[in-house]
Amino acid sequence: MTTILPRKDLFVLPEDIIYLDGNSLGVLPKEASDRALQTINQEWGQHLICAWNSAGWMDLPRVVGNRIARLIGAPEGSVATGDTLSIKVYQALAAALKMRPDRKTILSDSGNFPSDLYMAQGLIDTIGQGYRLKTVTHGEMLEAIDDDTAVVMLTHVDYRTGQMYDMKAVTEAVQNAGAVMLWDLAHSAGAVPVDLAASQAEFAVGCSYKYLNGGPGAPAFIYVRPDIVSDIQPALSGWLGHDAPFAMEHDYRPAFGTERMRVGTPPIVQLAILDAALDVWDDVDMADLRKASVVLSTCFIEEVERRCPDLELASPRDPALRGSQVSFRFENGYAAIQALIARGVIGDFREPNIMRFGFTPLYLDLDDVRKAAQILGEIMDTDAWNDPKFMTRAKVT
Repeated sequence: MTTILPRKDLFVLPEDIIYLDGNSLGVLPKEASDRALQTINQEWGQHLICAWNSAGWMDLPRVVGNRIARLIGAPEGSVATGDTLSIKVYQALAAALKMRPDRKTILSDSGNFPSDLYMAQGLIDTIGQGYRLKTVTHGEMLEAIDDDTAVVMLTHVDYRTGQMYDMKAVTEAVQNAGAVMLWDLAHSAGAVPVDLAASQAEFAVGCSYKYLNGGPGAPAFIYVRPDIVSDIQPALSGWLGHDAPFAMEHDYRPAFGTERMRVGTPPIVQLAILDAALDVWDDVDMADLRKASVVLSTCFIEEVERRCPDLELASPRDPALRGSQVSFRFENGYAAIQALIARGVIGDFREPNIMRFGFTPLYLDLDDVRKAAQILGEIMDTDAWNDPKFMTRAKVT
């Protein structure tokens, strides 16, 4: 029997809540609150501007980046943190296009997270020069790569269904065709084992508020393969990406290594919270975590299919092909999720009909999963979702 890794005592978990969010926001680690207060009251409050030096604020993006690097199979110094995921997508895409100046196509998945596609189109609209964004389905991806493909931008784990690309195989195919590989790890970091170094991908980006539990607004990260980083010219030449910001030089000179991908002032309070959240991961083996998440998600599928025949599995049945989430299709999925939340089980909904559930072994166990499926079954059996109060759409779904 696979060992489950619940560490509920390390997190703030509201009583009588089963948290199966899909995952758009991880739970609060207990240490994070104290760390935030320390940063605000002691460092900022007592040290004022001196805290940039005395409290190590200037180095915090690098320190946190190295901690994330371990969880995504990247070497030290190859991950920069700060800004938002959309900014990091923009940076990586712009750099990738410069690496293949004779090619004009950004290729992506038609099911990719919308903001990634928005940023790609926005970049194209800004630079012009005949660039285009082409999207195809998951199954059409490898055949769609041609000699005009400059960069392939894919989300490793699909945000709707959890379907997972074979990172190493896809990267190899992309590079064999002469293109550059960019992975979005938003639903991978802290959820599934990732080995960026082995994949040889040029770029990867991700966020830290999901499985890494960095909190709302937590900073994003960007990875650049170490052997190419010195040749990367950042499209966003921010002051803190300069090699010597306080030299106040007139012209931009990029910092050594991935530090050149820093842009604006680092969000110190959010980085401090994330740093505290990452303490939970210090002795977690991602292979063990993956085994546990497969046990949980497989159990959930079995229980839901036994209890809820009206729901259609949208995620791959083979656990090797899905991330740490499970999705079901249901015409009235939004209302069903609201009814479920009202009963103390928090999942989420994605258009057009996806009921999405995330599995985090750090704070979930089999009892949670079985109870959640039982409650979902009761809601479906009684049509409890068919209540006007569950039909009204909130701003966040």
